[in-house]
Amino acid sequence: MTNMTIQHHLTDDLLMGYAAGTLPEAFSLVVATHLSLCDDCRARSEAYDALGGSLLGALETAELAEDSLQATLRRIAAGPPSERPRKSGALFPAPLQDYVGGDLAAVRWRPVGMGVRQAILRTDRNATARLLYIPAGAAVPDHSHRGRELTLVLQGAFRDEDGRFGPGDIEIADEAVQHTPTAEAGLPCICLAATDAPLRFRSLIPRLAQPFFRI
Repeated sequence: MTNMTIQHHLTDDLLMGYAAGTLPEAFSLVVATHLSLCDDCRARSEAYDALGGSLLGALETAELAEDSLQATLRRIAAGPPSERPRKSGALFPAPLQDYVGGDLAAVRWRPVGMGVRQAILRTDRNATARLLYIPAGAAVPDHSHRGRELTLVLQGAFRDEDGRFGPGDIEIADEAVQHTPTAEAGLPCICLAATDAPLRFRSLIPRLAQPFFRI
C-alpha cells in the first residue's frame, strides 16, 4: 500500500503480457516494481491473472511429459519478480531490492556525463534494465526510440513533452515519442528504466558514447 498519488499507469497490453509471462525480464521488473507501488494497477493485474486462470481451467486436459513438474518449478523459480511492497524506510520496493542486492546504498553507479549516473541490472538479453540518477535540473539528452522504453520514477520527478512524472509514475515511450526528460528542482530524480532497443539521439556526442554506456 502507498500514499503517493500516481498519475501515469501501466497499459493493458503490458499487464496482459506480464500476466502471461511474455514480457522481457527487464520489462517484468519495471512492471512488478510499479505494481508494488500502485493499488490501481495491482488490482487490474490480479483481474488478468484471474481471467487467465479461468481460461486455463476451461481447457481440455492433455498428457504431460515426465519432467513437466520439474520444468515448471524451474520456470517459477526464474520467473518474474513478485510485487511485494517496499520495506519501511527503504526507497526501493522489494522486487527491485532483489535485483540490486539491497537499497540505494547498494547501487554501483557509473557516470554517463552531465552529472547523470546509471547502473545496469542483470536481466536476460531481450531488454536492458537500468537505474538512472539525474541531478535536480539536469536533463537526459534529446532522443527518440527504436523500440519501447518504460521509465518508473522512484524519487524526485522529471518533466518532458508528455508532462510531469513523479514517484510511482511510469512513462511508456515508443518510436513516436521524441523527448528531453529534465529533472525537477529538489531531490535528484532516481528512475528504473527498461529498453528493448537502443535510443535514437539527435546530437553527436551522445551517439558516440552510446556503445560504451549501452543506451
